[in-house]
Amino acid sequence: MAASLLRQFGSLAALLSAPDQVMQEAVGQTPALRVTLRLVQEAAVRLHKARLKRAGVLANRTQLKAYLSAMLAHERIEQVRVLFLDAAHRLLADEMLGRGTVDHTPIYPREVMRRALELEARILVLVHNHPSGDPSPSQDDILMTQRITQAASLLGMTVWDHVIIGSGRLFSLKEEGFF
Repeated sequence: MAASLLRQFGSLAALLSAPDQVMQEAVGQTPALRVTLRLVQEAAVRLHKARLKRAGVLANRTQLKAYLSAMLAHERIEQVRVLFLDAAHRLLADEMLGRGTVDHTPIYPREVMRRALELEARILVLVHNHPSGDPSPSQDDILMTQRITQAASLLGMTVWDHVIIGSGRLFSLKEEGFF
């Protein structure tokens, strides 16, 4: 069964990030296997998060991308998460601040800044998924990033990046020169 699933999905990461319906079709009427695979996925997310907390979120971009991908790659509804960091780049919180439809999630700079102030965060990493699979930013994504970046700057904070995840691929607005 394991070899068949790996052939079908191509990798363990692709299998673990598969939507529930796709996974159910692949493993059939084996609820224990589906539960086990979801437990493995959750363990992977927690492992990545623990590594980020120890090393500092910005110290290892590869680990950050692995964590973000494990966290959002399987989501079928668009959601926006914010990683709140202290001045030493340690993770204070990773919180979902918006959950929307298959192609849109409203998020408000005021709410992001309110939570950042509560946590005494200095650095923010914006993250969201595109269930369509294309991680390219929309005009709304770019505008939202600009607004949150401006609000953060006024309060002495920095938006370090905005990462968009789609079909296991990541798009970094910072790496692509958007800010």
